[in-house]
Amino acid sequence: MKKKYLIVIADYYKDISKGLLSSAKSTLPKSSLIKIINVPGVFEIPVTISKNIKKYDAFLALGCVIKGQTPHFDFISHSSTDAIMKLSVKNKKPIGNGIITCLNMRQAIARKKKGKEAAQAVISVLSQ
Repeated sequence: MKKKYLIVIADYYKDISKGLLSSAKSTLPKSSLIKIINVPGVFEIPVTISKNIKKYDAFLALGCVIKGQTPHFDFISHSSTDAIMKLSVKNKKPIGNGIITCLNMRQAIARKKKGKEAAQAVISVLSQ
């Protein structure tokens, strides 16, 4: 049976998001059914997954948070990660966390292929 994946991607940093999405999609099995939903930022990812939790077998959360001069980075990173973990455990469905947290744009560019690792993690959990 074909697995159904939902990729929720924050496109605040469009170039970074494009790399995360490309690396994730190239890793998922070709026979998969994949839907992509774009959201403005990583804070909107958990609620989007929650609204769709019953429709899909697995999820990928993709996006980027870059540290600025305020504590906003810490709040967004922690809140998003915590919400994604709670959704995954509560619903017993794998959610690959491909939200990269970086100190600057240089780090983000270097890590924009990390969507692949989130996809590999979800595939691994689905096969158990």
